[in-house]
Amino acid sequence: MKEQQVSRTALLMAYVRGYHTMHGVPKIFNDYLAYSLLKEEDRAFFDQQLSPPVQFIESIDPASAATCHDQASCLAWAMRSLPSTSHTISRSRYTEDALKEAVRHGVQQYVILGAGMDTFAFRCPEMLEQQLQVFEVDHPATQAFKRCRLAELSWELPVQLHFVPVDFTKENLSAALTRSSYDPKALSFFSWLGVTYYLSREAVFATLRAFADVAPAGSTVIFDYIDSDAFVPGRVAERLQVAIEKARQWGEPMTTGFDPSMLTSDLVNLGLRLHEDLSPSDIQGRYFQGRTDGYYACEHVHFARAVVA
Repeated sequence: MKEQQVSRTALLMAYVRGYHTMHGVPKIFNDYLAYSLLKEEDRAFFDQQLSPPVQFIESIDPASAATCHDQASCLAWAMRSLPSTSHTISRSRYTEDALKEAVRHGVQQYVILGAGMDTFAFRCPEMLEQQLQVFEVDHPATQAFKRCRLAELSWELPVQLHFVPVDFTKENLSAALTRSSYDPKALSFFSWLGVTYYLSREAVFATLRAFADVAPAGSTVIFDYIDSDAFVPGRVAERLQVAIEKARQWGEPMTTGFDPSMLTSDLVNLGLRLHEDLSPSDIQGRYFQGRTDGYYACEHVHFARAVVA
């Protein structure tokens, strides 16, 4: 991501959540505010960028190409075929379901790393009324864009919402949270979605260790990751390979995957205990089984839930 530029990926994730809310039946995740945070030109950009020509669809899926008569139908095909939609909506659903469970067990703080255009604090006022404090941690440029959009939309900021701008090339998580109203003694829930594959292995481990350092025992960490096969030619699924190439073209290359069989021991060394690791087949069974609209779980992607030991 460029130094002073909003993350294109953050905008894409908002677009994907908004698209699913408008067109998904049944809905896996209902982010009815996502489209509002995008400027009209951003939505038009993704409409154009994600709509392949009919000739391309015909070359790989002739049966579907016969039903693609305009940009809207070509876009619908792309949203089913690319991993972004299924991945984004299922991980968001998994995270917020786990958060609700954690709040019932005493969690008081929700820390969203790489928050992007997240709308939780505006969609779920009833959870904030339970005294849940929400901390959005993100790159200053992306967070500045979001705050500007919130002002333009005249959305009232909940008193429980706290913005924590941080450039992780210059400051670590502990330092960033220390200068906020985050309470290191309160049971916390960390959401870290759509980030690990853009960082080095060392940077991922450093952040995971930071969770264990800044939160009390029993706190929860949710993160998604790509297994290491995604970066092996001949093993990577075709549609994820396309997504990896698109990310590279946007200047936000994916670089890191992990071995699921090593995750438990990796986390123990960081002060975390693995509670759950959903594989692509697990995600398929939980969120996509029985759907007839062509959406299915993203290959190579895992959802992990860990607990501070």
